[in-house]
Amino acid sequence: GGESFFRNMLANMESVYLNRNPTAKAILDQIRSLDDDERICYDHFAFRTFGVNDHGIDSMSKIFLDFGYTQREELRFPAKKLRAFWFSPPISNYNDDANGEGVNGPLPRIFISELLVDQMTPQIQKIIHKYTQTRSSSLSGSSYGALASAIGSLTWETPSYSEFQQLSRESEYAAWTLVNGYALNHVTVSTHRLRSQLRRIRRLNKFIEENGFRLSPEGGVLKVSPDGLLLQSSTVADSGPFEFSEGLTEYIPRCYIEFAERLVLPEFSNLPEDKVEEIHRRDGFEVENANLIFESTSLGRMNK
Repeated sequence: GGESFFRNMLANMESVYLNRNPTAKAILDQIRSLDDDERICYDHFAFRTFGVNDHGIDSMSKIFLDFGYTQREELRFPAKKLRAFWFSPPISNYNDDANGEGVNGPLPRIFISELLVDQMTPQIQKIIHKYTQTRSSSLSGSSYGALASAIGSLTWETPSYSEFQQLSRESEYAAWTLVNGYALNHVTVSTHRLRSQLRRIRRLNKFIEENGFRLSPEGGVLKVSPDGLLLQSSTVADSGPFEFSEGLTEYIPRCYIEFAERLVLPEFSNLPEDKVEEIHRRDGFEVENANLIFESTSLGRMNK
């Protein structure tokens, strides 16, 4: 019963995400169309938060920890004034022999970042505190972040367009979080778990672009970790209408889809391909790759 509840929560998060990101849905449909037996598995789910008034990483991580996840390394992004932790799923739901696909397949890693609000300018701090310091928003932020993500609702008052613009000028991340809240920022497809020729990320990137979708060019379409074992790419964010508190409706960046290929670690390079499992592949995240992928929600790049 507990696992069913947890997977239903993930499914609701995914549903909100796909409704806001038609590009992701279209790409997943295209991948599935190549092979009737194709199975799409998620590498990780990513969330953004404000590091203030219990609205930060802890507000989203608790439910994952309660369901058996383990907190792993911290990642720092000084230029963007961010930090993040990633969380690994229970090992029993980590490997390729798990049944199903998507949210019913191997459980994804979780990546949760937060804006270091106390490092922002006083003007930006004042705006963020305005939306997170009320009793109702403070309680909902600390207790109901996962619920807000699953239903696609903000836990604070509807922002004003003028304040959204102010945040945008200093931090794209802050502006995105103000209008999207705890909604799933992106899902990442585990390319090496695909069954078709697209399991190699370079082939997948070519396939995506040939079908008319835009991949983020920031730092190059393909982001490669220094050890060469983690390969990542992403689309640019879709946009959607948002009605601000003034009654003005404008298009804002929503979410995007990412792709990751984790190569086999050198110590397991002699394993036959059919014996390689997720535990034999490069794990974790890479700061520079993630730093570049954060740019996928830039106002200047989003799909309109």
